[in-house]
Amino acid sequence: MRHDIQPNERAFSSKEVAEEVGIATPTVRKYGQILERNGYEFLKDGDRRIFVQSDIKALMALRDTEKPLDDTAKDLVDQQKERLTGPNKTEIALNDTYEQLSHDPSHLKEVLMFLANELAATREMNNQLANDMSELKTKVARLQQDHHVISSSIGNSAQRTNAKIEKFIEQQKSHYEAMLQQEKQRSELLQREIQSMRDEQKQEWISQNHFNRRLEVEIQRRKVKWGGLFSIFRK
Repeated sequence: MRHDIQPNERAFSSKEVAEEVGIATPTVRKYGQILERNGYEFLKDGDRRIFVQSDIKALMALRDTEKPLDDTAKDLVDQQKERLTGPNKTEIALNDTYEQLSHDPSHLKEVLMFLANELAATREMNNQLANDMSELKTKVARLQQDHHVISSSIGNSAQRTNAKIEKFIEQQKSHYEAMLQQEKQRSELLQREIQSMRDEQKQEWISQNHFNRRLEVEIQRRKVKWGGLFSIFRK
């Protein structure tokens, strides 16, 4: 358990540490994981790390080291253990504090200032979390709105495309039906012309046949007439 925290020491959020050290917030989390992996202790609020000045110095050491990060982290863990196992002049023992409240007003003032600073830091982190949540909600709302716009645009485009396809199919169908009707009319006209030619040919054949019969009758009649005449001369 850490007891190397100064009574009036300020607590920092990950974002504040990133600005203080000059690294990105994800890098702060990465360095914190490396330190913890090697045995470093952070103050915690649930799963969230709370940084103090000694932690910031440790992060700076990782930032500036030329050795492997795990080796530097082990050195920092050893230094922290020396602080925690050494004499603790700044540790606040609550039981002793309660006993000395009426005898040491200055000590009470220090405790209250420490608690006030901790409360202010907690409020600041809560405000930061509230701001982050507000920004996240705004981004989610924008993404949902963009998704709705894109979906609507795709839907409208699909409807327009389907309408064009249906219109084109209808036009092709009308064109095909018109061509089919024209071809049917041409076929009927051709059939009528052929039938008319057949009727004319038949009529001509009948006329020719009648002419041939009349000619044959006339020939027979003349034959009979001239035959009787020739018979008179033979007698």
